[in-house]
Amino acid sequence: MKNVLTFCLSLLSMSVIAQEAKDFSLTEALNFALEHNAQMINADRDVQAAYAQKWSTIAIGLPQISASGSYQNQLKRPVSLLPGEFFGGEPGTYVPITFGQKQQMSASATLNQKLFDGSYIVGVQAIKTFIDISANAKEKTQKEIKKAVVNAYGSVLLIDESVSIVNDNLKVLKENINETQALLNQGFAEEEQLEQLEITLLQLESQKRNILQLQSIAKQSFNLLLGRSLTEPFVLTDNLETLVAQHLLEEPLEEFRLENSIDYQIALNQKEQKRLELKLEKSKYLPTLNAFVNYSTNAFGNDFEFFSTTQEWFDASILGVNLNVPIFSSFMKKANTKMKKIQFEQSKTLLNQKAKQVSLEYQQAKSQFELDVANYDSSKLNLDLSERIATKNTIKYKEGVASSFELRQAQLQLYQAQREYLESMLALINSKTLLETLN
Repeated sequence: MKNVLTFCLSLLSMSVIAQEAKDFSLTEALNFALEHNAQMINADRDVQAAYAQKWSTIAIGLPQISASGSYQNQLKRPVSLLPGEFFGGEPGTYVPITFGQKQQMSASATLNQKLFDGSYIVGVQAIKTFIDISANAKEKTQKEIKKAVVNAYGSVLLIDESVSIVNDNLKVLKENINETQALLNQGFAEEEQLEQLEITLLQLESQKRNILQLQSIAKQSFNLLLGRSLTEPFVLTDNLETLVAQHLLEEPLEEFRLENSIDYQIALNQKEQKRLELKLEKSKYLPTLNAFVNYSTNAFGNDFEFFSTTQEWFDASILGVNLNVPIFSSFMKKANTKMKKIQFEQSKTLLNQKAKQVSLEYQQAKSQFELDVANYDSSKLNLDLSERIATKNTIKYKEGVASSFELRQAQLQLYQAQREYLESMLALINSKTLLETLN
């Protein structure tokens, strides 16, 4: 019984350890996501695959050696008919005869080497572009993950803070209701005053239910982005005000440079890819030249004695080159070349368009960030005013100077100001992050 109890306690202890909440600052969350996020893992694998493809492409032009072997046993050898007069027979007659021996074994090895192939040359030239495409795709994924993690981190903080604020508001409101109920029981308040406060209570409780539901979804989304189990607990060590202060106190971004934009770099990659595809089609007009060396050996016998020391083997070897000259393809290559040329021209147009689009997106993001800074300052002032107004109306209500309707209006104004303040902080953090990813 003691051993069973000890075992159960051990399992319980392991379960508690397994469910221990992990602390995350925003920086720690970003680093964790860049290592464990599924998209990042696959983006990193794409880069590794690109480097593997690099050697695969180069190896095509290096010596290729292959070997083969075969064994044949003619269970019933084919018969040939020879004219009978060859053997002293009557003209017009035929004598059946079989050639060769019943069994045969052979082995051969061949070395092939490309001497000239235009498509191979283009393929080697395309290696760097292919690696650049994978690397830029990875960087693009990193930036997208960063934006998503910052937004998810801020959303969880916003919802957690909203829950705390709603709970505080509920506590204050319930105290007001209890005081009003006591006054009503003594005949110093009207029932409508209590009903006004109860309406506000119902709205707050409904708001809290909605926030709690969003809280669960936000936490699961955060875990998903970080590559964790959806239900793993965590604790966020930063808060919205700290993050806002960091974003506002950071040194201003460097002047926007188009060539630093990852979206522009990707468009450049696409243009280069189309140029190489056009070059590849043109290379198909060129001849190809390959060399080969072959060595083979054969043995024959009526019995399987090929591994006997008395078995005789017959060697053969050949050296040669293959030249393939394209002459006429019914204008197929011409049509393909024209198509690739059109696609290349399209990529140049798209690159020019992307340059304008990226510049515009940055200017829009910069303007939005400046607007979000102004909205944050405004919402902070508005919250301070709303808190003072709500406090004054609460005092006036208790002294019988303000009505319950006026108190309710002040409370609703405070709740709205609290929401706008939290949302302005998240908006500012997200817009600054977007600016950083665009430059």
